[in-house]
Amino acid sequence: MNELTRTRLPDDAGGVRVALASTKAVGGYRVVATAGVFEPGFRGGGPIRSLRFILDTLPDDLDVTLITRDRDLCSPVPYPGLSGRLMRRDGRSAVFYLDPSAPRHWIRLLRHVRSRPVDLLYVNSLWSSFSVLSILAVALGLMRVGAILLAPRGELSPAALAIRTRKKRLFLAVWAPVLRRLGVRWQACSWLEENQIRAVVPWAQVMVNGNECPIPEHPAPPVVPHDGPLRLVFVGRISPIKNLVTALEAVARATRPMEFDIFGPPEDGQYWARCRRIIETMPGHVRVRYRGELAAAEVMPTFSRYDAFLFPTLGENYGHVIIESLASGCPVVCSDETPFSELIAEAGGVVVRPATASAFREVLDRLADRSGRERAEAKETAGRRYRLWRQQGRELNVLEHARRFCR
Repeated sequence: MNELTRTRLPDDAGGVRVALASTKAVGGYRVVATAGVFEPGFRGGGPIRSLRFILDTLPDDLDVTLITRDRDLCSPVPYPGLSGRLMRRDGRSAVFYLDPSAPRHWIRLLRHVRSRPVDLLYVNSLWSSFSVLSILAVALGLMRVGAILLAPRGELSPAALAIRTRKKRLFLAVWAPVLRRLGVRWQACSWLEENQIRAVVPWAQVMVNGNECPIPEHPAPPVVPHDGPLRLVFVGRISPIKNLVTALEAVARATRPMEFDIFGPPEDGQYWARCRRIIETMPGHVRVRYRGELAAAEVMPTFSRYDAFLFPTLGENYGHVIIESLASGCPVVCSDETPFSELIAEAGGVVVRPATASAFREVLDRLADRSGRERAEAKETAGRRYRLWRQQGRELNVLEHARRFCR
């Protein structure tokens, strides 16, 4: 008899759902996936939502085990009741919550992974220790797999490579030949990311699939016009690549009254200290507040309360937060470093070129001069254009696509 474990996990609505875990294999095409963080964590941002959507939309004959850390990003505390357990999400996928410092977890994990053949190893992140160790296990013959698919999740964008660039270039010089020898395939979420991968790894075989958007299709909430200061919001990890500094510098130079609220985990302490110094020098007609972190279920209701999402990102391979903003009826003021520039412009937002503080400041002043009715119309346009985009044809589930691509 299979041993079952029951636990309670948070769902999107703030309630709970029951999950059952079983060591019994489901059958079919077998995938082992790895990711540094997964739900119930939320600090990892878009990749968590991508993986959740992939697992929730699996074809019936795919059997997926996701291996992830037993705690949220940068958290010293494991999730209650999940550490070291294999939790069945539904009939086709399960999640193993690993404490890398616990030897018994590794033994349990290896026993499960090696219980029967693995058709595909799907690793999320080029740099993550989860990715490196699993690929090394294949290279050393400790695990046999039919194919390997690597999703770098924007890590090969020029902006991402510019952070700790010497260390990353040295790692790539050693690691890329290993990946090539193993015949690793690559997943890009957009044509933009495909070009970035090929610029760094010219020999890469790249599968492009952006079917990673778990945003609901229901209409944006009704809009109530207001004539007060322009209401701006930033939602995202506070790290150099999200470029909050430029957003703050633009707001600080604005000549019109506006309010700017910031939500997200301070991932980089030094960078956040730089942001705080700018906040302390804001002029009197501008109010900036740090509002803490947002759970996934809180993101869209939060966006719906603002006139614009200020997001001068240095690079997004996909940009879930942009789609969440539009779905909430919140226009986006963004750089041209995402796959959604055309959609942003059509949805009542602004793509700022060049993405300098001065250029963003000019846009913000123009938005602040709009009447309450004009701001409301822009919000309605964002929600309407999102729904039209959502109705377009969708791609295969990423892992179903990978099964065909990796033959």
